[in-house]
Amino acid sequence: MERLPSDICLKIFCFLDHQNLASALQVCRKWKVLGSDNTLWCNLFRERWGVDEAAFFAPQPLESTSWKHVYETQDRCDRVGLGLKIIKEGGDYFLVHQGKIQRYLGSRLKRKGVKECESSTTSNHVEEPCRGILDKILFFLGDLEAASADAKRGRLL
Repeated sequence: MERLPSDICLKIFCFLDHQNLASALQVCRKWKVLGSDNTLWCNLFRERWGVDEAAFFAPQPLESTSWKHVYETQDRCDRVGLGLKIIKEGGDYFLVHQGKIQRYLGSRLKRKGVKECESSTTSNHVEEPCRGILDKILFFLGDLEAASADAKRGRLL
């Protein structure tokens, strides 16, 4: 696939939905550039939300916003709503308002080489500071939001 011309790759990408296109972006640098094409994401937006919504949410020429970003924001609005929320995507937590990420709150995923927080002061070198009570509360709220959203989806099915 690396040897295929860019125009053929773009034609193949036109057949993908947003989840598969997002996965394709992670394959290699060439696919990341090609898969971020504004036309692809504009078409996906129009297919999912319609031409009228696409006209309303279209990125302005003077903005640096791409159709991919507009798509992700609208998708997040559909999933979590418009209000101020703490959401969990993967192992990462974000503060979101009207579908736009306002702040990255952190991650619960352990990185290699990072020690767990210890209550004793015998450890002289810790690569990352221990999580404070505020971080623990934010992570708890994020978990609670994710669990309640899953419970709501379960009742609708």
